[in-house]
Amino acid sequence: MSATVADSLVAAAAVRASREALSAADGVWIVGGAVRDAALGRDVVDVDLAVAGDPGEISRALARGTGGAAFSLSEEYGTWRTLGAGWHVDITGLRGGSIEHDLGLRDFTVNSVAVPLADPSAAPVDPRGGLADLDARILRATSPTSFADDPLRVLRAARLASTLGLEPDAGTVELARATAQRAGEPAGERQLAELRLLITGADPVAGLELLEALGAEAAVLPELAALRGVDQNPNHHLDVHGHTIEVLRRLLEVESDLERYAGDRAPDVADLLAEPLADELTRGGALRFGAVVHDLGKPATRGMHGDYITFIGHDREGARIVGELSRRLKTSRRLARHLQDLTFHHLRLGFLARERPLPKRREYEYLRDTDPVGADVTLLTVADRLAARGQGPVAGPEMVRAHLELAREMLAAALEWRRAGPPRSPIPGDELAAELGIEPGPELGRIIGEIEAAVYAGEVSSRDDAVALGRGLL
Repeated sequence: MSATVADSLVAAAAVRASREALSAADGVWIVGGAVRDAALGRDVVDVDLAVAGDPGEISRALARGTGGAAFSLSEEYGTWRTLGAGWHVDITGLRGGSIEHDLGLRDFTVNSVAVPLADPSAAPVDPRGGLADLDARILRATSPTSFADDPLRVLRAARLASTLGLEPDAGTVELARATAQRAGEPAGERQLAELRLLITGADPVAGLELLEALGAEAAVLPELAALRGVDQNPNHHLDVHGHTIEVLRRLLEVESDLERYAGDRAPDVADLLAEPLADELTRGGALRFGAVVHDLGKPATRGMHGDYITFIGHDREGARIVGELSRRLKTSRRLARHLQDLTFHHLRLGFLARERPLPKRREYEYLRDTDPVGADVTLLTVADRLAARGQGPVAGPEMVRAHLELAREMLAAALEWRRAGPPRSPIPGDELAAELGIEPGPELGRIIGEIEAAVYAGEVSSRDDAVALGRGLL
C-alpha cells in the first residue's frame, strides 16, 4: 500500500477512532470501499471492518471507546454498525476463517482488498488483483458466482461503474446479464440504498443507462422500463423513456449553473438542495429521484384527441404509481409523499406560463397548492421544459423563455414562502365568525382562505379590511 493511500486511511476519522478503540483487538481488517476510495484519492468517510471475533462485541467496544452507538444492521449478514460523530463503521465477521477466503466472497475485485487496521501502511491483501483493476479503471466480478450469490450486485455494478468512472469488463457484463432478471428480488430497502447512491452519484444518467444495458432495468424499475416506446406529441422529440432520462440530464445542468436559472437567489436554492430530507437523501437528491419518476403515469393515460397524442391525468396517475413504487422500495413516508407531490404538481407551472405577468392571486394559488415542494417542483419544471425540444408550440423558443422567466420569479416567491410562511388573516377565525355572525364551519374556512389570498395580493392589510371582505363574500 502506497504511503499516500495509507495516509488517507489513517487520516479518516472512522479509521482513527477504530484504531484507538480497538488497539487490543486481533484480526481486524479494513476492507471494501474505504481501501478502494483511498486508492482512488477519494475522501474516506465510512469504513467496513472484517473481524475474526464477534462483530457485535467489537461494535459495542468501538461504541464504548468513541462515545458512539452500536446496533445490529443486518441479521442475515451478521453486520453491526457503530455510529460516531459524522461517520459510521460497519463490522462483519470473517467468512471462511481467513481474510483471503473472505475477500474471495466479495462482489468486485476493487472491493476485495484489505489492510490490517493495526497497520494501514502494511502490504495489502489483494488476492484478486483489485488494485490493478482500479489502475486500469475496470470493474470485474470477484468470482463466477458473484451475481448469483447476491443479485443486488447487478444494481451495484451500475452504481459503482457510474459513480467511480469504471468500465465493467466483458465477463462481468455477461455474468450480470445472466442474473439480471433476479435483480429485483432483494429487499426493497437494499434496492433503495443502491438506487439512492446511483441517482446521487457523479453520473446518474450513465448509471441508469448501464442498468438497462445489463438487463436489470425491468427487474428493478419496471415502471421506468414501461416508458420505452411510448410516443409523445410534437412538443417532444423523444419517447417518454428518452424524455425522462433527458429531464434528469437537464436537471444536472440546472444544478451546475443555478445562477443562470435562479438568478440572485442561486445561493438560497443551493442551500435548499443541500437540506437533508429523508432516507439519507437531501432535497437535491430527492429532486433527481423525482425527475426519474415524474412521468410514470403516461403509459396508462395515453390517448388521442384527433391525431394529437394526450396524457390527460398522468400527473395524478403518476402520483399513484410513485406511491406503489415507494412501498415496494420501503421508503419512508416522508420521501414517498415528497416524490408524489413532485409528480402531482409538475405540470402546474407550465399552464401558467401563458398568463405572464402572473396576477398575485394566481401566484398565491400556485404556492399554496404546491407547498411544501413549491421551490423543488419549480426546478423540476425547468428541467422538464428544457428536455422537450420537439417542433410543437410549447417547445418553441418564446414559450421556453417565458417558462424559464416565470420559474425564476416563482423560485424567489417559493423561497420567501418557505422563509416567512404562508399569509395569515389579520383577524383570528373565531373573532371573524363573531363579526360576521356565522358559526365556525366550511363557510368560515372558505372566507378565511379568500382573506389569506387577498393578504398575499396586498388587497387586505388590517382587521377592518378583512371583515369588510368577509361581509362582501357573504
